[in-house]
Amino acid sequence: MRFFRMVVIICILLFLYSASIFAVSKEGNWESLDHISDQALLMVKQERYEEAEQFLSHFSNEFLKVNLKNRPYSMGELQIITDAHNHALEAVNSSSLDFGDKLRIVTQFRLVIDAIRSEHQPMWAEMEDSIMTTFSQMKQTVEIGDIQTYQQHLNAFLSKYEMIYPSLKVDITEEAVQRLDSHITFLDHYRDDDLNNSTRLKQLEQMEVDLTNLFDKMKEDDADPSLIWVMILTGSTIILSLTYVGWRKYIGDKQKKQSQRDYDDR
Repeated sequence: MRFFRMVVIICILLFLYSASIFAVSKEGNWESLDHISDQALLMVKQERYEEAEQFLSHFSNEFLKVNLKNRPYSMGELQIITDAHNHALEAVNSSSLDFGDKLRIVTQFRLVIDAIRSEHQPMWAEMEDSIMTTFSQMKQTVEIGDIQTYQQHLNAFLSKYEMIYPSLKVDITEEAVQRLDSHITFLDHYRDDDLNNSTRLKQLEQMEVDLTNLFDKMKEDDADPSLIWVMILTGSTIILSLTYVGWRKYIGDKQKKQSQRDYDDR
């Protein structure tokens, strides 16, 4: 019995070790790429654009070494990464963009890289409060008929939404992206039209439902898959252990009864 318990403990330790090795190998150089994108954003925040450009160029060189070797990318993901990186590089080299625009574009790139790497709770999902607050303000101005202020809040909302949009295409279904696209197209297309407020409000209410579902879905996906597998293995091991103990007890009782019958027969 003591030997069996030791075997079970060794199996659990081997599984946990294998899971950690798998996680490290899966990361490959991606952790380094994530760090490089983070440093590029930090340089932009400090308005050190030449150094930001160096980090972005370094990212490109490192990414070419690992993109097909350590992680299977879809063509869609490759296009999203490439576009976000190119826009970030153009932004830090642009003399016409102000600090706010550069920060927004490089942040967009940073969020994309995190979305590609993260399997749960990506950074863009942490912007829920900011995005939904701006959305609520926009909706309130429509309810009271303040179209001028509505335009200001709409611009602020579209700016924040644009920042996370490439990351959305990484993490959510194409159908969900298309639903949000239809809302954005409607709001942007009819922003200057003398649209009936009830029609605009109805569109906003449906969009609010879709946005809420979007962020709720990301919260549901927050569980770490590796932890789930550890729980499954641990539970299975306990069940096997209890089954083995029960079987040994059954065999022992059976042998004991057989011995007692043999003794009585004598």
